[in-house]
This record gives sequence, C-alpha cells and structure tokens, in this order.
Amino acid sequence: MSYFKIAWRNMQERALASSLTGLSMALGVALMVLVLVIHEVVVAQLSNDAQGYNFIVAGKGSPYEIVLTTVFHVGKPLYPIPWKYYNKFVDGEFAQYTDVAVPICLGDSYPTADGQLFRVVGTTPDMFDKLSYGADEQGNEKFYEFSSGRNFKADQYFEGVIGSVAANRTGLKVGDRFRPTHGMSAEGDKHDEFKVVGILAPTGTANDRAMFVNVEGFLLLDGHARQAKADVITVMLGDKSHRFRANVTGEENKVLGAILGSAVADATGLELGDKFGPTDALNRSGAKQNEYEILGVLPPTNAATDHSLLVDPSVFQLLDDDETPPSAAPAEPAAVTKGPAGQPAPLPLAQREVTSILVRCKADQMMAPMAIDMGVNKGDDRTAQAVAPVTVVERLQSSFLAPMRLILLVLTVMIVIVAGISILVSIYNSMSERSHDIAVMRALGASRNAVMAVILVESILLSILGGIAGLLLGHGVLALASPVVEYYTGVTVRAWSFSWQEMLLVPGLVTFAALVGFLPALSAYRTDVAKTLGGAR
Repeated sequence: MSYFKIAWRNMQERALASSLTGLSMALGVALMVLVLVIHEVVVAQLSNDAQGYNFIVAGKGSPYEIVLTTVFHVGKPLYPIPWKYYNKFVDGEFAQYTDVAVPICLGDSYPTADGQLFRVVGTTPDMFDKLSYGADEQGNEKFYEFSSGRNFKADQYFEGVIGSVAANRTGLKVGDRFRPTHGMSAEGDKHDEFKVVGILAPTGTANDRAMFVNVEGFLLLDGHARQAKADVITVMLGDKSHRFRANVTGEENKVLGAILGSAVADATGLELGDKFGPTDALNRSGAKQNEYEILGVLPPTNAATDHSLLVDPSVFQLLDDDETPPSAAPAEPAAVTKGPAGQPAPLPLAQREVTSILVRCKADQMMAPMAIDMGVNKGDDRTAQAVAPVTVVERLQSSFLAPMRLILLVLTVMIVIVAGISILVSIYNSMSERSHDIAVMRALGASRNAVMAVILVESILLSILGGIAGLLLGHGVLALASPVVEYYTGVTVRAWSFSWQEMLLVPGLVTFAALVGFLPALSAYRTDVAKTLGGAR
C-alpha cells in the first residue's frame, strides 16, 4: 500500500479532527485570497479612474483634494477659478498643446429617499464623447457607452446623463426629471429641473456614482453665478457727481459703513452720520447701489488715503470731481446675450467660474505636457495649478494602500501559521493512539523512514486540501458578493480570476506542511516496537 493511501486511511479514521484542522487552514487561505483580490480591485479602480487625460487644472490647494473631488467625487471641492482660465485651453495660450479640455463644475448634489447622496457635475458633452476611462486587457482605451438613451446636447441646457449606480439607486430612467440640491448636503434649496436623456453603461469608475448635467444649465442655477464687479460708482450730491473706482459691490438693501478721506469729505460735503447711495456705472441714470453711512472722516495725511472712500472690505478711491470717464479697466470677453432656440441666454463670461478642468494633451506633441505643466504652475498667472492625476493616485497607493495591504497580509499569514500549528498539534496528539499501529507496521517490515514519510504525507495532504478548499471558499465568497458590490458601487469584481500570488500558495503550503509535520514524524520514527507491542495493548 502506498504512503498516500496509508495517510488517507489515517485521516479517514480521524475524520472529525482532520476536517476541523483542514477547515482552519481553509479559512486562513480564504482570508489571504480576499485580501489579494480586494487590493487588486481597489488598485485597478483607482488607476482606471485617473486615466483618459493628462492634467486636472484647478485652484490652489492640495493635489489630493483636487483628485479626490474631481476624479472620485468625494470631499469638499476647492474654490473655483475664473472661466477665462478654461478659455486658455480652448482658444488661448495653451490651446496649441490641448487635444481636449473639459470643464468640471461642482457644488450640487442629489439626495435619495434612503439617505444616499450623489454628486451633480456640470460639464460638456465632450466628457463622454472625447475622453476615455481606463484600458482593456489589450491596452486599448475604453470609451463611455450608454446602456439606454444618449449623451446630452450642448444646445440643450437642462439635459443630463447619470451613472449606472446612480440610476440603480435613484430609480431615475430616461425621460425622468430631477432637481439637484444646492450644496453638498441634502439640506440646500432645490434647483430647476434637468431631464435625464441617457444612462451610462457600468464603467467600474467613480463616474458610475455621479450625475452629469449640461454646464450651461448648471451655471444658470441660483447661486452659481460669480458676483459681478462694478468698476466705477458715482456719488451724486446735488447737481454734482463724484466718481469712485470700486472693487466689489455690496449686498442689496443693506446699509454699509464707510470712512472718508479728508479730500473726499471736503469735495462731497459728507459728514459723520450722513448716508449716500452711489449709482452704478458712469452716469446719473445708473442703478442705485447699496446705501452707505459715514462712520468716520480721516484727518489729512497728504497721501492717497485722503482721496479714498473706505468700506469693508472694498476700497473706493476718488478719481476727480467732474464727469470725465476714468481710464477703462481691462475689458472682459464679450458676453453672449442670446441662447440657442428655446433656451435662456447663457451666463455672461465675467460671471462664470469652473471648479476644475480635465486636460488631455495632443498626442503628436511630445513637449505638450511639459509646456502646460510649466505654463500653469510656473507661469506669470498662477491663479491655478496643474495636477497629474496618475502621479497623485500612485502616491495614494504607495502611501496608504500598500502599507494596509502589507498589514493585512501579515495578519492572514499569521492565521495560516496558526492553522499549520493546529495540524502539528492534531497529528502529534494522535501519535500515542497510533503507537500500536506504527509498531505493527514496523514489525511487518516497514522501515523507520517509511513510517516517518507516512506522517509527513498526512500533514501535506491536510495542508493541500485545506489550501484548495480555502481558494474555492475565498473566490466563492467573491462570486456571491460580486453582484451586490457592482449594484451598489459599480465596481466589477472578477471572482474567478486568479492572481500569480495565489499560485504560490500551494507550493508554499507543501513546504510549510513538511515543516510542521516533521515533529510528529520524528516521534513516529523513534517509536520503540518491542516496548509498544509488549505493553498493555
């Protein structure tokens, strides 16, 4: 009879103990499989989310915050930057290096009845027509597809598309309408309606959990317009006007405090406690601005302050006492005052802001990434910064995921070691029960090495069977959880995909089993045949 059959018979005789020992090994291996697969899925998810473009251009702040808010739709977005920065990539100084530039406007959300909150993202149709996400197994770019409906149109301001997970959790379908909530909580005011015209096919990225609307409609919603600046205000006192250059306008219908320079006080005749209402623009017919109350008059300083009208937080400087227009401020781009047929007029460019810009460089210009990086991050206008999302994601992986994976792997290895020790204890404790059988084997001609080999084979069999059961158990759990995970998160888990690390488990377990089985095998090797057969048994 072969060593294998003798070892198998021994395990059958001790079926309960052998099964429990194998189960402990299987649980340890299953945990290790789960750690390896989940880490692989998370890394793939992060990598896919950050692909399809070279840079994210956004306001000053942490690169991690920019990537988290723009790519993964979590966290509080940074302060927006003027829309004119987006125009630099469309028809400005960076246009020659830019293949695609997609604006991203954040600040709204959509709550569900069960407490889920989805980000509402204002963007352009280029987001789904020209950008890709991740790559397939052959390295080809993957482009967005729609499971139903179509992409929204640029000239239909209040259309939108939603991700697959957002569609599942909200129950919205093509043709339905939804009203975003202002702000990142569910407590903000409700905005105007958007019509769902398409639902994205699952991508396995964070975009599955977002809702995308036409940026033109997004900018027209209440609270999304940048506060307009009044370059010049005019103070009318009697028949005489006094013009001031202003930084900002105040809140409507609110009396604000002001402090006069000495020259301003002499020219206008205003005194402590007086109130005045400046008019907007450069003539007397301009709209009345907020009313100001004189809180103080400065003594003469022989400086520019004498000619200033100070308010909090703006400073109004007296230009002269006649009605000659001052030198013109830098002109903003001309505003578009008429929208497409059936649509409202778009928001003027001067009042537009953008949270971030996804920029893909021209593939035929090798120096394009460097030119944009240097131009944005080290140019004269440092309003914004350009962040390479792939680099930031790699830092996230090396800083957080890799250490976490190492810790979890160490824990699972310790579990496997404990399971191996249980094999040692189980076989070693059974040696006293088997001493008579071993003595009989020796009496029938079995050598010491043969007896030792049978014990080692039994240990290896327990480890291999436990390891195989653990592999099946780990992947079986993933197969059961995969549909649920995909439904709630959009992440696709390939349950029966085996990694190369898992393939090392079997030879590793054989080596480990040989080590833990050596002690009971040595005990069998040293069994005294005469003493055992001459004993009570």
